Amino acid sequence: MELDPAKMSVLDIYKTMVRLITPRPIAWVSTISPDGKTNLAPFSYFAGVGSAPPSIMISVVDHGDGRPKDTARNIQATGEFVVNVVPFSLVEPMHQTGASLEYGDCEFEKTGLEQVASKMVKPPGVLLAPARMECRLMQMVKIGSGPGSTNAIFGEVVWFHENQGADPSGFDTVGRMGHKSYCRTTERFEL
Repeated sequence: MELDPAKMSVLDIYKTMVRLITPRPIAWVSTISPDGKTNLAPFSYFAGVGSAPPSIMISVVDHGDGRPKDTARNIQATGEFVVNVVPFSLVEPMHQTGASLEYGDCEFEKTGLEQVASKMVKPPGVLLAPARMECRLMQMVKIGSGPGSTNAIFGEVVWFHENQGADPSGFDTVGRMGHKSYCRTTERFEL
């Protein structure tokens, strides 16, 4: 099958990309608004981008009407966020935090997830996440405009938290496949 993005709708391009780019790790991002309201949301356009300095990138697609999502809005305003690693044991609350809520509504409260204070940034982390990366905004790049536009957010990791030590096999993390499908990192092999 050959597809020309110039002849595809934004939705069809999105569906194609999430079908082809798999598995995608999930950045479960916690932020805080300037007036102290917490936010927690999952994003599967996420990657590590460098080690000197340690840096990550998340992509936060705008709402259908072009408004920025709470995560992008909070990061732009405060310059801080936390990326929480999603274990299989927290997949249901993670999925629930993807719901659209009014700005200022707290996903931690709606899901019953416990917060844990961060060491270097103001946004809290998810207490039961096996690992967390506290980040400060390096750069936010707006890509496109209107429906389907996104914010590529680059953050410097200023603190790492690992509950499992150096062995990631204990994490049992979850990744995103296409459409509604997810995967686990329980089957591994070495080359």
